[in-house]
Amino acid sequence: MLKVVDYWRKLTRPHFQGAENIPEAGPLLFVGNHTLFGMLDAPLLFAYLYEEKDIFLRSLGDHVHFRIPIWGDWLTKVGAVDGTRENCASLMQAGECILVFPGGAREVSKRKGETYRLVWGNRLGFARMAKEHDCTIVPFAAVGVEDAFDIVKDANDFFATPFGKIAKALGLRRDMVPPLVRLTSRGGVPKPERFYFAFGKPIAPSAHENETSLRDATKHAIEGLITELQQVQATDPERHVLRLGGP
Repeated sequence: MLKVVDYWRKLTRPHFQGAENIPEAGPLLFVGNHTLFGMLDAPLLFAYLYEEKDIFLRSLGDHVHFRIPIWGDWLTKVGAVDGTRENCASLMQAGECILVFPGGAREVSKRKGETYRLVWGNRLGFARMAKEHDCTIVPFAAVGVEDAFDIVKDANDFFATPFGKIAKALGLRRDMVPPLVRLTSRGGVPKPERFYFAFGKPIAPSAHENETSLRDATKHAIEGLITELQQVQATDPERHVLRLGGP
């Protein structure tokens, strides 16, 4: 898998910062923003943590992933687990490093105007589990993917059509409908984007009175990291430099 990631890494030239904020011992719960389509930058994060910090992330996935033949089996092989409370508790008790995107599928299937927005609703699950098991949270952010695409049509557009109404009647989840996109471009030429990642200071659950406070503190930290990365991105002279090889 790392060989495949290496080719993608050469194209996207990921920039990482804040690794010094990652505690040496687990259990750790890495909490971040899920970017458009979900799988374009996540493998780079996994590879970086494994190679640079000797961390093998155990990702909590949406239940639907594990019902899909072959795909679900592959996810299991690379360490992902069905995101149940029981599985999460077992991983925390074992001192593992866990990855969770509270925005889930809804954040992957962005709508127009939602670039880098955290779409968490009132979800408190990750904060509740962290407090129950005194699991340190490591907030992180990713930027780059959502600058590479323009959303042409989103789930709202789809469900407004006759096909969408049929899909709704059949029980298709609105948050599972990805948008129709086109590559952003300059003068009609696709504009490849560099990917940026940042890790924030760890958050101790014990420092927060309740799970709502812990959730909000984590969200605020991630939003701050997104802004920080966008500032780095805006001044990076190599943001749009296409490299098909080399470091």
